[in-house]
Amino acid sequence: MIDLQRIEANNYHLNEGEIMWDYVNLMLQYIGDPQSELRDELIYPTFYKWIIEQQQFSEVELRSILSVLLDEQHLFYHIGSEGDSTVFTRTFTVLVVTLILQRHILQPFLVQTEFSHVKNSLLRYYQEEKDLRGYLTEGGWAHGAAHGADALEELVKCKESDPAVQLEVLAVVKGMLYNGWYMFSDEEDERIASIVDTILFLQLLPHPIMVEWIGQLGDCCSWPRSRRQYITRVNTKNCMRSLYFRCVHNNEASVYIDPILKLERKLNKFAQ
Repeated sequence: MIDLQRIEANNYHLNEGEIMWDYVNLMLQYIGDPQSELRDELIYPTFYKWIIEQQQFSEVELRSILSVLLDEQHLFYHIGSEGDSTVFTRTFTVLVVTLILQRHILQPFLVQTEFSHVKNSLLRYYQEEKDLRGYLTEGGWAHGAAHGADALEELVKCKESDPAVQLEVLAVVKGMLYNGWYMFSDEEDERIASIVDTILFLQLLPHPIMVEWIGQLGDCCSWPRSRRQYITRVNTKNCMRSLYFRCVHNNEASVYIDPILKLERKLNKFAQ
């Protein structure tokens, strides 16, 4: 922590004789440390500065970092567990994957097989993450649904992301909204809506397909009354409300306002 604080104070430059990879290896080791100050305020910002702003790493080095991030000790570390501190490793790993995707968009370096591996890993993560807690009194931000959404938003922006990939992403988005046990309370709905908004804004999928997908989000309304149905309906309703206001301010997506309003009315049991 002391070294990273010094590096931060020095505008993320190292002292003479220091080797960046010594710090990279340690940051990867402690990426999910339960101390929020180390994880959230030092390690992640340092990765951001070095990967995005200062563009410190070569393509080979970025691949090396990515291979570690996607392994079973990072993105999939105790995947499926709930209520313990392992969540921090997974959710802060996916944030750094997001940075590498942003770098790839700026300066493409992933070949198709590598992109497919990243895509499959992110889809698997979003399907298998069961600890969806947002902000924790002890430990700070976990925020798996939001952090994963950030990565998926960058994924659909990649030139390698074809309609098949975008449909896969939309499927796991629905799965997250339909998780059935966790009601989002830390603006996860906004981060999830950003994925869909990007697809709409960039017109990555045809209008009829997106209208059909939006309509299918109302499937839960036909379920028997239950807590699972209630959580699913509220999560979906809130996300669609977030998306609605994006479309209001986005001429390219304004054609989706009516389908969203129709869905919201269906999801909102208080609508008159």
